[in-house]
Amino acid sequence: MNDVFRLPLGDVVETAVRWMIDVLGGFFDVVALVFNGLYGWLDASLSTPPFWVVILVIAAFAYWSKGMLLAIGSVVGLLVIVAVGQWSNAMDSLALVILAAAVAIAIAVPLGIWAARNDRVSAALRPVLDFLQTMPAFVYLIPAMLIFGVGPVPGMVATIVFALAPGVRLTELGIRGVDPEIVEAGHAFGASPGRILRQIQLPLALPSIMAGVNQVIMLSLSMVVIAGMVGAGGLGGQVVQSLSRIDIGLGVEAGLSVVILAMILDRVTSGFSTPRPRTARRAGAVVSGTPDVETDAARRGSVDAEGPATAGPASVPDDAPSARHEPAHV
Repeated sequence: MNDVFRLPLGDVVETAVRWMIDVLGGFFDVVALVFNGLYGWLDASLSTPPFWVVILVIAAFAYWSKGMLLAIGSVVGLLVIVAVGQWSNAMDSLALVILAAAVAIAIAVPLGIWAARNDRVSAALRPVLDFLQTMPAFVYLIPAMLIFGVGPVPGMVATIVFALAPGVRLTELGIRGVDPEIVEAGHAFGASPGRILRQIQLPLALPSIMAGVNQVIMLSLSMVVIAGMVGAGGLGGQVVQSLSRIDIGLGVEAGLSVVILAMILDRVTSGFSTPRPRTARRAGAVVSGTPDVETDAARRGSVDAEGPATAGPASVPDDAPSARHEPAHV
């Protein structure tokens, strides 16, 4: 019975992957070279300086995002990573997460904008995103390892594919959730579609977009740990090593380091989801048809620098006294 209705889907996919390796091998080599170079540079930037320098930089980002409390908590958490001897592995994982999440966000946000502005694109992307979100994470490692071998590159590629979907969905959701009356007001005041996107839709959709960015980063961190199985190293490699040796202590130390990194990245990215006052002013200025304070000041400055323009005839009220002197009656 199973032989009669056996669908050779797995054989077809395997044949397709091997065909891609044969035909696009040069392209995949270039991708691996670029990713290896970027990962090596970013990893060296995080691992070469003393740990306290990196901690101060991360604390500065945390303070800029949410204030002093998050900065202090970030310092304490990172010092715990140093104390358990997982600093180098944590920086390897952080470099991999930053690079994979940056590439995923660079792909997801434009796709989300395109889907929000085109219903056909949205309908075509929806089943693809469903497939990417529901496929088990381990499955992505198999073709990535066949194409790129063993090392950090297959882990990064699998992480990018795995973390892509929520960024696209939440970007589209945020832009579609902008009040249509505000967009129509921008059109009524003569704003171009590009300006409406930049100064109305994106600022008002920023909380949803940043929620997507947050989800991309969290999924990247979880996938990086799984990618330790294909030689990605970092904290994922430590977790896999502790599992193979039944080492409870190493597993707890590596797992706690992952939790600390996840909490810091989550709080910092969620802090940037609140629109800045300057962005809100610009969105309101586009809708109201009036320039914001900075644009108006720059315009006045440019007029003053060019000198007074030639004045046209001024309108005089009807009840204003005449400027001409009438001859006196004798």
